[in-house]
Amino acid sequence: MDTQTIVEMKHICKSFYGIRALDDVSFDLRKGEVMALLGENGAGKSTLVKIMSGVYTRDSGEMKLFGRNIEGDLTPKEAQELGITIIHQELNMCRHLTVAQNIFLGRELCKGRLLDEREMNRRTRKVLEALKIDDITPDTVVGDLQVSKQQMVEIAKAFETKSRVLIMDEPTSALTNKEIEKLFDIINELKKQGVGIVYISHRLEELKDIVDRVTIMRDGRFITECNFKDITMDEIIKNMVGREIREKFPRVTMQRGGKIFSVRHLSSGRMVKDVSFDAYKGEILGIAGLMGAGRTETTRAIFGADRKDCGVIELEGNKVKINCPRDAIRQGIVLAPEDRKKDGLCTKLSVRHNISLPNLDILCRKTGTVNKKKENGMLNDAVKRLSIKLANGDVNAASLSGGNQQKLVVAKWLSRDSKVVIFDEPTRGIDVGAKIEIYNLMNKLKKEGKGVIFVSSELPEILGIADRILVMCDGRITGELAAENATQENILYYATRFEDKKIMKDGE
Repeated sequence: MDTQTIVEMKHICKSFYGIRALDDVSFDLRKGEVMALLGENGAGKSTLVKIMSGVYTRDSGEMKLFGRNIEGDLTPKEAQELGITIIHQELNMCRHLTVAQNIFLGRELCKGRLLDEREMNRRTRKVLEALKIDDITPDTVVGDLQVSKQQMVEIAKAFETKSRVLIMDEPTSALTNKEIEKLFDIINELKKQGVGIVYISHRLEELKDIVDRVTIMRDGRFITECNFKDITMDEIIKNMVGREIREKFPRVTMQRGGKIFSVRHLSSGRMVKDVSFDAYKGEILGIAGLMGAGRTETTRAIFGADRKDCGVIELEGNKVKINCPRDAIRQGIVLAPEDRKKDGLCTKLSVRHNISLPNLDILCRKTGTVNKKKENGMLNDAVKRLSIKLANGDVNAASLSGGNQQKLVVAKWLSRDSKVVIFDEPTRGIDVGAKIEIYNLMNKLKKEGKGVIFVSSELPEILGIADRILVMCDGRITGELAAENATQENILYYATRFEDKKIMKDGE
């Protein structure tokens, strides 16, 4: 590996709304290496790489890129011209454009005065073939692709631009295991070509496959930097959170209560086929399965976000009619969705308004005006209950870190007396400390007698937290396992039963 330093940042400081996001942070990256940039949500990782890529300007500090001192403010275009590409955690694709148009956005190829669509498609096809991405075509509209496929398009775009520094912010959060393996092959190939890669991830178990060095941050400060081989996973976690994490999956054991929620013969579109299950008080019901199994589509159909073809939903023994999310909310059935940016938050609105919006029936007086005292109480209670880090309640939701945005999605539902809370990938893209806070929240709801259902692609997580696990395959429930009988192997067994899609319980 070439030891040439291509990025040097010294004593970087940055503040937002009076809050110090970066406080005297130093960082360096070498040619042909993968540097893992680690820390809890709000540690300042994304702020640091956005300064490196010209999205943000630094308040103070020195920056040198490829041996060149960057004296003034660096713009995104200048950073791109230097060879720095960032793949953001929240994908920034133009959903109405094709794959090729997204890849060449801002660098369009022209023939005379007209766009050369044929050449852009040809070059896109070439890069997709080089990356062995054989299930995406250049003329596909990006909005028609799954989030995981959109992620691969972002990577293809970075590859086509011949990046010298590639910044990946949670690149595997929406990928399947097979796609992650493909991504790691791509990363190793880029390393051979001398590309320096900054890799931000909360999935610490995957670091061993690709990472050369680690830099750890906490609360906007530099904590330590070392070779990955010289530090243990426990040491990484301790440096990230400032304390030792003794239990990654805190489980609360209690006697299961009565049935609180039932779904019978639910079908919706192509992805939900005759789904039936029950949820009980005093338990956490997990839903596992491979990408495309229909888990998210099932939660959306229950919540009324997608149209049902047929099916019956019962709450506390009574049939409930849900045609839209408003019906579900009024019945006390709420959903924290998989895509928090698209479906869970209004990012251009303040934290206060995001919490208030679904709770206006509680907050409004008879005159139709919002009771500000109640609203402030609801805001303060939500921020305190979930330890949301923010300067004040009037900052935009978009300014929060990924983990704090996830907490905000959940917080708005906890402000009302919901009876069933459905979490769809609640810990995607958040750090180990924030994950434990979400697990503790689910345990608290469980102890309060709420119905708690959660979807997860992380098998260790679902095995560590769920009391009972449903497994889906091809739109149907193919297995049901008690926690004490569940293993990764038998979950995967039921998750791949494409031929025999009848309910199987505990090894039948």
